[in-house]
Amino acid sequence: MRYAVGLPNVGAFGDPALLVDLAVSAEEAGWDGCFVWDHLLYHQPDWPVANPVVVTAAIAARTSRIRFGVMVNAVARRHVGQLAAEAATLDALSGGRLVFGAGLGSFTDEWTHFGDDADPRLRADRLDEGLAAISALWSGEPVSFDGDHVHVHAVRMPLAPVQRPRVPVWCGGTWPAKRPFRRAARWDGVMPTHREYGLGQTMPPSELAAVVEYVREHRDPAAGPLDVVLEGWTEPGGTVPDGYVEAGLTWWVEALGWWRGDLDAARARIAAGPPL
Repeated sequence: MRYAVGLPNVGAFGDPALLVDLAVSAEEAGWDGCFVWDHLLYHQPDWPVANPVVVTAAIAARTSRIRFGVMVNAVARRHVGQLAAEAATLDALSGGRLVFGAGLGSFTDEWTHFGDDADPRLRADRLDEGLAAISALWSGEPVSFDGDHVHVHAVRMPLAPVQRPRVPVWCGGTWPAKRPFRRAARWDGVMPTHREYGLGQTMPPSELAAVVEYVREHRDPAAGPLDVVLEGWTEPGGTVPDGYVEAGLTWWVEALGWWRGDLDAARARIAAGPPL
């Protein structure tokens, strides 16, 4: 089991310097990772929103041990060449500590307000094609990819990630929808949320076990280890509740944000260390 902190990039947490300082504090307090959200806009239009790629670059430069990444990249609204290059650069900058989170994105205004189609099936198709193209580009070999939505023509990315065969890809999704978890079965990790459990609530172990069973049913038996990642809430000095390790959990992400207190509360929870 490993332990990370999860940080919004919006509202009171939309200050990039603050997010980097919290990541540094997490490393100093013994956490194993720090992950930030991906948003361009948010439901509250007056809230600041920090760019997660810029923030993770600063985290890479200011830390030396923890894993980090964007949980999750809204791949369908990004250029695959740019995403592949950013990830390779972050992995090189950090000495191979990046995790690449991938999902549909949850706020459709980030598409429609910029003139893009927010249809979830289209986003899912672009996500699947995007991940295939990005992973190929990370190989360092010449790549040609001709999908319905993503096209790459004889491109060799000049900088490859440090991690081989690729940066670990963790796929997010909302259970009980099934397509996101068939997608996760093809990659390196799964980070589920649940339709019935919102901010400040932790998915029960029984539901996590159902997710893990479904993913493993659809996973190639020859594939490598699968990371199972869950956001939850523990108090300082507490431990991860019973049942999660047995369900297959490998990463506990302490979900921090405005719904559980102010910035001082977030700093205090990080400083108290992981729920060992």
